[in-house]
Amino acid sequence: MCASSTLSWSHREVVMIHLMIDDKPIEITEGRSLLEACRENGIDIPTLCYHPALEPYGGCRLCMVELFQPPRKSRLVAACVYPCEEGLVVKTHSEMVLQSRRLTVELLLASAYNSPDIIALADQVGVGEVRFKLPEENNCILCGLCVRACKEITNISAISVIQRGMAKKVSTPFQVASSRCISCGTCVLICPTGAFKLSDVIGVRSDVPGEPPYLRRYYRVGSEIDLRPNFVQDVALLLGRKRDTE
Repeated sequence: MCASSTLSWSHREVVMIHLMIDDKPIEITEGRSLLEACRENGIDIPTLCYHPALEPYGGCRLCMVELFQPPRKSRLVAACVYPCEEGLVVKTHSEMVLQSRRLTVELLLASAYNSPDIIALADQVGVGEVRFKLPEENNCILCGLCVRACKEITNISAISVIQRGMAKKVSTPFQVASSRCISCGTCVLICPTGAFKLSDVIGVRSDVPGEPPYLRRYYRVGSEIDLRPNFVQDVALLLGRKRDTE
């Protein structure tokens, strides 16, 4: 394995890291994650709590990969939060990884067994039956995307994860209507399982003096941050729906 190299660019030194992923030599700039290295080189790793517009969280554990660093035993790490290092050897589809991924998807399916995305993911990894189900289904898998987007993208922090254990859920503080929520709908569009509905945020909206109307803010968020393809069109579609049908 060759040593780290440096490139001169705009009067700065860019350090290049060399590693092996699935027996393929990879070169990537220092400071990038294993997930970024995989995706930039066409290696598919499923994720639910990751979004490039947000700081990585490592919550869903779907992006686990097997890391080899002799003489240590191989171990599983979350690719979205693990930085690329010189000389790493990584396997993304080893038997250890696939077993971990199947168990994780089975647990997610138990929480969101009516979510089309989770069902499709279960088919992809080979999970046919769920050995357990939670008594209450709301499709929320506590990935934290909505909470982090509300904080990091809109700088509002109107929602958070509250309570503990089996009672843990996403809600406003003290579960009352939030005076900070501007009904921008970011939480609706970034949710991977459809747990949030537009009526959830329209219903708790409170006007903030001096802030732009929520429709204008909704479009502004979509134009500045690419939450997903056709974001602005999705905004128009969602706002065009009757609120009492959501």
